[in-house]
Amino acid sequence: MTLPTDTRPDCLRLLVLTPEYADYLWFSAMLADDSEICSDATWCPDLVDCDDLISNASFDVIVWDCVFHGGSEASFLQYLSVSSEDIPILAMSAESCGEKARYLVENGASDYLSRRELDPWNFRRSIKCLWYRSQLTQSANGQLGREVATGFINRDLFFDRLQKAVLRAERANHRLALLHLNIDDFRNINESFGYQKSDQLMLRLAERLRQTLRRVDSLMRIGGDELAIIVEKVEDSLDITQIIRKVVSALDEPVMVDGQNVVVSASLGVATYPEAGDSPEELLRRANRAMFEAKRDPGTSYRFYDRQLHISAGYQLRLEADLRNALRGKELELYYQPRIDLATEEVRGVECLLRWNHPERGLVGPDEFIPVAERSGLIVPIGYWVIEQACKRLQESTELGFPGLVFAVNLSFRQFHDRKMTETIFRIIFNANVDTSLLELELTESAMMHDPEYAQRCLRELNQLGISFALDDFGTGFSSLSNLQHLPISLVKIDKSFVQELGQSADAEHIIRAIISLAHSLQISVVAEGVETDGQLEFLRQQHCDEIQGYYYARPMPWNDLVQFMNRQNQSACLQK
Repeated sequence: MTLPTDTRPDCLRLLVLTPEYADYLWFSAMLADDSEICSDATWCPDLVDCDDLISNASFDVIVWDCVFHGGSEASFLQYLSVSSEDIPILAMSAESCGEKARYLVENGASDYLSRRELDPWNFRRSIKCLWYRSQLTQSANGQLGREVATGFINRDLFFDRLQKAVLRAERANHRLALLHLNIDDFRNINESFGYQKSDQLMLRLAERLRQTLRRVDSLMRIGGDELAIIVEKVEDSLDITQIIRKVVSALDEPVMVDGQNVVVSASLGVATYPEAGDSPEELLRRANRAMFEAKRDPGTSYRFYDRQLHISAGYQLRLEADLRNALRGKELELYYQPRIDLATEEVRGVECLLRWNHPERGLVGPDEFIPVAERSGLIVPIGYWVIEQACKRLQESTELGFPGLVFAVNLSFRQFHDRKMTETIFRIIFNANVDTSLLELELTESAMMHDPEYAQRCLRELNQLGISFALDDFGTGFSSLSNLQHLPISLVKIDKSFVQELGQSADAEHIIRAIISLAHSLQISVVAEGVETDGQLEFLRQQHCDEIQGYYYARPMPWNDLVQFMNRQNQSACLQK
């Protein structure tokens, strides 16, 4: 790996992701021949170094050779797009343009070049276009911020920006959303504080909102008490929901004006392209109409012009609000799925799985509410609640005559966003006074991708307390082997997608054999998930898999049912000895 050396602001900083040093030299030489730009290229041939460089160094453009990934081009490209915070990505491969280019651009690449047709002029052209476009975007956003900060109101400029956003959406076949925000009872604020102080309130609100938006989104003040937000690259209603959530959250905080905390509410109207219109005038008119509809509701509220999107996004926000109440109102409970020791057929452990008894909808499936909890951040307090409940049951299981039962709890990737995670988990297990060797935290590889260094430190600290770790969905990520080497993993779980292919796919059999062999060579135990048939069970037994989990033995069940199941299963196992 080479490191960036030139730190001049006018120097193009390039990150080259390719396993071949010769390719890195080739790309560098093509840029060095261009007298118009100064360039400084950094070579990264290794996946482990990639995340460290993106997190800790600054780059203007990423050149990505498509062979540089850990198993899935699309997954790695999506990870790269998110981790690099919108740094433009030039993708390259030996395949010709056409379907390949469209596929990669749809998954996050900014441009695509075929190595077969690559020449210095095309390479330099693409690099410079991406760099200049990025600089213009940053400059425009900076100018836009200055305009908002100085109370700048110019509807012509707003319509020009919206028109350009619509054209970009049309060319890329994307959707966009226009949010029209109006401060409620602004006349009373003017009368109370005067026009100058009221103007300061608008500017502070605008600045707060701008900090919550993505770099691709635009914020403008289009009236004395009005703001407009242009949300580009909208995939679905969930994208808009996240923006609305941030806006509402920002408005919930009081604003300091003339030494006083002023609480404001606002009405939001949302219009989407192309559903609500295909011109700036139509979009603003319909967002405005939706905003006046929102005025009918008390407090900060929103309405969608498009009815279907309103239903979809509104459902997500209501579900989130209900989930907050569920955590306070004891509507959540744990179900437990047994893990069976293949050698003795005794219950060795249980996986703790979250369920939600909604007062109106009944039992809400985890596939429906867990994504909502992840997106809203509620998964963090919910995760700690699950650990608390697992510790209580762990203590109870010892009293019931199951002293060695392991309790496995899933750890969300969002948990690692909490900088007090280790401290909080330590406090929970200290208060519960349980045998920490019987508490197992399950995590996926994606949980460690946000901040690998912090994640590894947390795991080491918790491991010192006696807690063990399992790597869930093993074999589906692109850095499994490196994680096994660098993390205190004592168990891996074979993903059910492989288990369910047994008997139908020779590849699945080879993968499972390899996982078990690798894990055992590293002194790591193996659990196979999703076991449902005699054939699957027999194959795993022949491969000396340690434990299995699945419907073959038991579905997830409430605690009292689990106790009865364990009594029956362990008695049966004793009789067979």
